[in-house]
Amino acid sequence: MHMTPELQNELLATANALADAARNVILPYFRTPLVTDNKDPSAFDPVTIADREAEAAMREILATRRPDDAVLGEEFGHTPGTSGLTWVLDPIDGTRAFISGATSWGVLVGLNAGEAPILGLIDQPYIGERFTGAFGQATLTTTSETRPIATRSTPLSEATLFTTFPEVGTPTEQQGFEAVSAKARLTRFGLDCYAYALLAMGQIDLVIEAQLNPYDVQGPIAVIENAGGIVTDWQGNPAHNGGRLLAAGSKALHAEVLEILRAY
Repeated sequence: MHMTPELQNELLATANALADAARNVILPYFRTPLVTDNKDPSAFDPVTIADREAEAAMREILATRRPDDAVLGEEFGHTPGTSGLTWVLDPIDGTRAFISGATSWGVLVGLNAGEAPILGLIDQPYIGERFTGAFGQATLTTTSETRPIATRSTPLSEATLFTTFPEVGTPTEQQGFEAVSAKARLTRFGLDCYAYALLAMGQIDLVIEAQLNPYDVQGPIAVIENAGGIVTDWQGNPAHNGGRLLAAGSKALHAEVLEILRAY
């Protein structure tokens, strides 16, 4: 698809409008008593009214501004389109953190042009940080400034590694993660999508996860790749459909870790 500067600007403006709408819906619910529904009877997979209302608000904007685009959202599924573009929405990535009052959750917006995400946004409404990656540029916007961000390059022996859950996924996936962790300088847990933002701005070096959905990853992939990083699955293939994910700040570090993870 040919992206004129005018279309690029329109898509970026739309992504920001989506994040603004989600912010306005979600923030009044944060750190208040909330009724939490469980989407998975065999585990705890929470969803709240804030998740549902935020995605509904984003979909209303798309129906007005981009009616020919498809939409894939965590809460309301897939709506087909005719333009070749698909907006991929996770209104609150990290609902467990959200209902706990922690600030590692975020609003995720991705835009897929058919083969891969070309635009991504990670927004943390409470602390007022918005990470955007699109069309060869990555930025952090705060209440006071917008500035470029970029990943950093370190060897595994000096790397900081993040994942959300200590068990990562299956026992085998946990073993793969631990094999990398044993060679990294520092391992931390529990940051949800904010770990991807930290990687994009060069604060950390690796995020390794498993059992992900497309709406968990497409926004972060675009942010990280436009900041200079690389994101694949554990075999080096595209990761935008979810599953296992390896995000690294540099190609050299990615290759070093991929050699370990391929065995799992």
